[in-house]
Amino acid sequence: MASFNTGLAIMNRQDYKLSFNQELVEFIAYSAICFLVPFFIGHPQWVTGIIVNSALILTALNLKSRMLLPAIMLPSLAVLSRGLIFGPFTHFLLYMIPFIWAGNTILVYTFKKLRLEKKINRFIVLLIGSGAKAIFLFSAAFVLFKLNFIPAVFLSAMGITQFYTAAAGGIVAFGVHSAKSWKRRREQ
Repeated sequence: MASFNTGLAIMNRQDYKLSFNQELVEFIAYSAICFLVPFFIGHPQWVTGIIVNSALILTALNLKSRMLLPAIMLPSLAVLSRGLIFGPFTHFLLYMIPFIWAGNTILVYTFKKLRLEKKINRFIVLLIGSGAKAIFLFSAAFVLFKLNFIPAVFLSAMGITQFYTAAAGGIVAFGVHSAKSWKRRREQ
């Protein structure tokens, strides 16, 4: 029970306190981005990935645990709904969805734990989180490919592309977060 409470405390961390209304607005904005961008834009994957990973990292930095799941789950559900990114291979995405959710959770948790709790440099945390997410997703895709559940096209999409889009999304998120923090300090 103690480890559950510790994990929950980590997932409730925020870079700075938001009012309920501010948190609600950000929750709606990040959730909308995480669904609408993959659903309406779809291609190219790197553009969609950068935007979604940026929203995931902003979610990690700004929202508490009760508001994390939509950002973690909605992007893959949008891709599945749209059927665009993998074209005729979209139905194979069903096998990857639980792993994508876990990969997104790894990225969010890394920021919560290493950046917000341990105060490690944000760029180091970004490299660790992006790398962990990419390695996890590539490993899952590799196993599913070897078991003939998914085609080879998923190997590159769930490997180095995940690393690049998470890292680039983190840089975008850092810019947005810094601007928000600067504005917040000016208002106080």
